[in-house]
Amino acid sequence: MTWSLLFHALEQGLVFGIMALGVYITFQVLNFPDLSVDGTFPLGAAITAKFIFAGGDPFIAILWAVAGGVLAGGLTAFFHTRLKFTNLLSGILTMTLLYSVNLRIMGKSNIPLLGKITILDVIKGWFPQLSLDQLTPILFLVAVLLVKLLLDYFLCTEIGMAIRATGDNEQMIRSLGVDTGFTKIIGLCLSNGLVALSGSLFAQYSGFADVGMGIGTIVAGLASVIIGRSIVRNRGGIGWMTVSVIIGSIIYRTTVMIALRYGYRLGFQPGDLKLISVLLVVIALTFPLFRGRIKAIVTTNGSNGVENK
Repeated sequence: MTWSLLFHALEQGLVFGIMALGVYITFQVLNFPDLSVDGTFPLGAAITAKFIFAGGDPFIAILWAVAGGVLAGGLTAFFHTRLKFTNLLSGILTMTLLYSVNLRIMGKSNIPLLGKITILDVIKGWFPQLSLDQLTPILFLVAVLLVKLLLDYFLCTEIGMAIRATGDNEQMIRSLGVDTGFTKIIGLCLSNGLVALSGSLFAQYSGFADVGMGIGTIVAGLASVIIGRSIVRNRGGIGWMTVSVIIGSIIYRTTVMIALRYGYRLGFQPGDLKLISVLLVVIALTFPLFRGRIKAIVTTNGSNGVENK
């Protein structure tokens, strides 16, 4: 494996780590399988690309992208809390709706950003002695750590703990007088805002926005959360949980790149990205089961050995 491949995987793991933190809020904290992120991710990219293509500031573009993601999350929450749709149907409706919205925003299916000033170009101007290859992972590391720390702080506030309690036991927290509809709205808006932020950064990093770039985002996000939680065991704190999600995102992206680069020996092709993603999710889900069985076998054999002695 080359160093360039590792750095490329690290950059993608960090920028998609923000998206994984958004999926973590709905999937792990709120216990809400939100499929709308497949539309929110390209929404953030579409808003950013359109704004920058028109000559707008790349930092302002990020703010608009996050605002769009928050609105999309609010729409999913509206379907679920006000119109009483199921969580799955609410996410599917928003995801489907956003496909047309993204096309309307961009005016076409793809917007290239070649020759346009992105956030990477602006920061490169601040540090001319560093190359983009050095600046990009630093920028994304700072961004994901900032998001992580803010998210850790938020989840420890009163409203953050109410969101966590809603995911743990909605009926109990409702009996205590907490408006669970409101906590779901806040959680979904925050989650989709982070996913759109990830889409915005990825569009500026990759140099384009495409209406189909969000397909499979939810699978990648779930894979990052599950892999991280499987490897970094629960140490009892929110900080460790968000760290595990970021680590899971980096491991997921690295594994996918290795599989695409060297998987031809096993018969994989460049179009097998989604197949590899699903295989990783299945392996991550079954990993704790096999680890428990292996541990039980080792413990049993060890006990027998002690008894035989």
